[in-house]
Amino acid sequence: MHELSLLCPEDRVDVLSEALDALDALSVSVEDADAQTPAEQALFGEPGMPPPKEGWQRSRMVALFAKEPAAQEAADLLVAQDFFEDCELLGIQLLADQDWVRLTQSQFAPVEITADFWIVPTWHEPPEQARQIIRLDPGLAFGTGTHPTTRMCLRWIARHGVQDQRVLDYGCGSGILAIGAAKYGATVIDAVDIDEAAVTSTELNAQANGVSLQAGLPDKAQGLYQTVLANILATPLKVLAPLLCAHVAPGGALVLAGILERQADELKAAYAPWIRLEVADTQEGWILMTAEALA
Repeated sequence: MHELSLLCPEDRVDVLSEALDALDALSVSVEDADAQTPAEQALFGEPGMPPPKEGWQRSRMVALFAKEPAAQEAADLLVAQDFFEDCELLGIQLLADQDWVRLTQSQFAPVEITADFWIVPTWHEPPEQARQIIRLDPGLAFGTGTHPTTRMCLRWIARHGVQDQRVLDYGCGSGILAIGAAKYGATVIDAVDIDEAAVTSTELNAQANGVSLQAGLPDKAQGLYQTVLANILATPLKVLAPLLCAHVAPGGALVLAGILERQADELKAAYAPWIRLEVADTQEGWILMTAEALA
């Protein structure tokens, strides 16, 4: 494997990415060339939204090629193009062979939810103190236990309990919250998502954890639930306010996540016609909001 590195201004990132793709690069990544210096720039959007710009003011682009001749040919072709003006070829170097599976796995250690509740990838042994575990490997669907919003939802389940309850996980992703509810005694669990891949992922993860639940598209959510969980993002949560509130049984709990601290008032206002939301937990700039439906 060989790595071709380029330096380019922000307005060339797009065209160079397309050119590298056309030249059969195996992958293309972009990073801030001024990272870890006083000139470093923040480049991000709200979670779930695209970044505001395609690249940094000085972007370092790295393209991977299987063989050195392919990398060199790509470099020669790019340098000859008009759009390469103001760009710089940093070089081509051999990328050391690595066990990519093992390297990837090493980045995902067991995740602590509470002192005795852990999310554990299948290639790890559970910590000695773990009394309740969910086996879950990183995959395509959102929700592997590493994100603060997921951890806060699972922590709420562990601390408040859902024993013998009917539970709805709306926007289930990997199914991790539904599985957590099953581990803590929920008897009827509906896990729904607009993405069919997420539904399949939820079913497979439930089987792997030895729990029973019903996964499907959103129309599978029917009737009232003692606990309704939705870990999505603030904008869809606001749109879904009347639907989610309609599923909460009298005296039941609504648990919402995917919300930034600065969005708390927006969510309170959106849900005010039906239910009174309060901040129940906070972690790394994210909040968990909960409410109890009037009996």
